[in-house]
Amino acid sequence: MTRASGTQGGPVSLSRDGLPQWLDPVVRAAETVRPTQLSRFLPPRDGSGRQSAVLILFGEGERGPELLLMERASSLRSHAGQPSFPGGALDPGDGDPQGDGPLRAALREAEEETGLDPSGVQLFGVLPALYIPVSEFVVTPVLGWWRAPSPVGVVDPNETARVFTVPVADLTHPDNRATAIHPSGFRGPAFTVESALVWGFTAGVIDRLLHFAGWERPWDREKQVPLDWRA
Repeated sequence: MTRASGTQGGPVSLSRDGLPQWLDPVVRAAETVRPTQLSRFLPPRDGSGRQSAVLILFGEGERGPELLLMERASSLRSHAGQPSFPGGALDPGDGDPQGDGPLRAALREAEEETGLDPSGVQLFGVLPALYIPVSEFVVTPVLGWWRAPSPVGVVDPNETARVFTVPVADLTHPDNRATAIHPSGFRGPAFTVESALVWGFTAGVIDRLLHFAGWERPWDREKQVPLDWRA
């Protein structure tokens, strides 16, 4: 059981005890997936890049399994207006980037951004670190089970526009899936859910998780959503 409430440097660990059965496919995926199966953008071999972490938090809502997302404020310089997982760069107090630092950072950032109570989160897995070239972030996705849900919402309007949950059933529904096309040449999966367009890094991780967990449903990959240069 994870305990990392509020303070940097506190105890934090991974545990799979007592997880709901529907999370079993996600646990197996985390154990077996290889970095190249998640993204073609992998951390630089020279160790450069800003170490960061995101929290992929699974809860159980009225319509079954769901994920916690937030929408970044439109005034931010990077990834403005984009839905994303809670997360951010590691602080020195988070600890070893190659050890439990990403676990602590994911919980700390989620608390700072959404008001989430970390003591109600059970961390159960970590995906391979990935790379976001545009921001030079090396991102470790941390998997969590919202064992004891707590109220969440916008903490700082200058950074976050809203905090919301998305049912996994909506993420897997073919009508909500498309391919995002950016003028830069980027092509990648996208989800139109909760009045938001989820694309980029976040959508890519969700897409691969759905696939390797066996939850993916056939969808029209020719359906496109054009993005503009501001996206």
